[in-house]
Amino acid sequence: MSGMKQLRVAVGVVALAVAAAYLVRVVDGGALAASARAVLADPAGLGAALLAYAAAFGLRTWSWRAVLPGLSAGQAWSALHVSLLGNHVLPLRLGEALRVTSVLRRTSLTARPVLASALTLRAADLLAVLALALVAAPGLLRQLAGGWVWAGVAGLGGVVLAGVAWLARQRGRGAEIRLPGVRVGAAALAAWALESAVVWEIARAADHAITPYEAVAVTAVTIAAQVLAVTPGGFGSYEAAATAALVALGTPAGPAFAIALTTHAVKTAYSLLVGGVALLVPAPSYWGRLRLPRALPPRPTRGAVAGDAPVVAFIPAYNEEEVVGAVIRRLPPEVCGRPLVRIVVDDGSTDASAERAAEAGAVVVRQPTNLGLGAAVRRGLAEAVACGPAAVVYLDADGEYFPEDIERLAAPVLDGAADYVVGSRFRGEIERMLPHRRFGNRVLTYWVRWLTRRRDLTDGQSGYRAFSPEAAARAEVIHDYNYAQVLTLDLLAKGFRYAEVPIRYSFRETGTSFIKLGRYLRKVVPAVHRELNARSN
Repeated sequence: MSGMKQLRVAVGVVALAVAAAYLVRVVDGGALAASARAVLADPAGLGAALLAYAAAFGLRTWSWRAVLPGLSAGQAWSALHVSLLGNHVLPLRLGEALRVTSVLRRTSLTARPVLASALTLRAADLLAVLALALVAAPGLLRQLAGGWVWAGVAGLGGVVLAGVAWLARQRGRGAEIRLPGVRVGAAALAAWALESAVVWEIARAADHAITPYEAVAVTAVTIAAQVLAVTPGGFGSYEAAATAALVALGTPAGPAFAIALTTHAVKTAYSLLVGGVALLVPAPSYWGRLRLPRALPPRPTRGAVAGDAPVVAFIPAYNEEEVVGAVIRRLPPEVCGRPLVRIVVDDGSTDASAERAAEAGAVVVRQPTNLGLGAAVRRGLAEAVACGPAAVVYLDADGEYFPEDIERLAAPVLDGAADYVVGSRFRGEIERMLPHRRFGNRVLTYWVRWLTRRRDLTDGQSGYRAFSPEAAARAEVIHDYNYAQVLTLDLLAKGFRYAEVPIRYSFRETGTSFIKLGRYLRKVVPAVHRELNARSN
């Protein structure tokens, strides 16, 4: 962590601790409990207030899209709520930046129009709440802020004018932007009026009713006090400002603080719930796509296959001298009437794996060093495609899969029923699988099933797979460590037809697996995320 970041965190923690200590000393527990009970006793009123609060963000969503038409309603709504969430959990109002980063990370829009529109509308939003407060309760703002309120109005007005000029420049450069008009200003005013419904309802439920105009003024004071809030959610400054505003309007100090704290709690709960959803919905999420899209491309057209085209089986091998020869010998000479070509990709073995494979009749291609299973599969696919195959089959070299089952894998490809076939151990016969391996395979398979949205996927890690010539040629393995999940995501995302066939399986009798859970997850999970987002937007 950088020194500046450590300093920011330290300042935020200290400020939060000071604010909490102060509030503990001054809080009226009885008044707070009474306020909370009153609110909970009127769920209909609270629900209506929260609907009004949500409607305020609906108006802001409309305003943003009115200025930036290329921004979808869903992503505008999400960005506003991600920002709201950030402001409630991060210090120094850092959530404000998230409304821009959310759009930039989840859409193809460029930075300048997004930043210009977001900054202009946010400044206009703050200017609107001050204007409302000056109309609703002018004496309150002058009492609490003095001449600073006019400095705030002038400053925000300057930012709005500068922002409009910036938007105009972006429009002149060809950006799809509309300048904010009267309707956008009216929407900002209406949004704050709706947002003030929360404090109005809580004060009413607590038997210290204020007028709608006064509720707008209290909201304006608390928002103004949080512009430079240090603590997450403006904790402390929000309560102090709202309490001062309510006391100035005639509410006793104890109930005023209880109303302020309850209002802040309700808004925080809304931000955590709705903001949490906004991080994920709509797709892509704030972190990018987490699953394949529902709509996939049409199935690629298959080319003609020569009558004498072989089936090619490729086998990556790393230090498998004890079993690789037997695996090759057990492969039949023909598959579905076509000759079988055997290729072994020696992934930098330090034993006699390459020699044993050649003795068994395989064509051996060597990697320069041990690059990893993903790299070996990538090389094997390329070597197989160069043979002009009718189908390509991938098979592990460790003897866990039955070479005699190769026709089960190749047949759906050869008859045109599928482009990508996975041999499923869980649909077939498992002679032996260690309990922790079975559990791990099940969990990872459920994950891949969720990623791909395919209920028919029952084995996400199988080491027995078949490909059409087109699928083999277009397959991409984006990392060297492994291939299983990224290869499936890649081919499904390109529209290739998927199928599974039952196969037999027995745990290896010799050697050791390279799979170690911690390293596997560290390598595979980031690669899956890269694969899902390689073609996003």
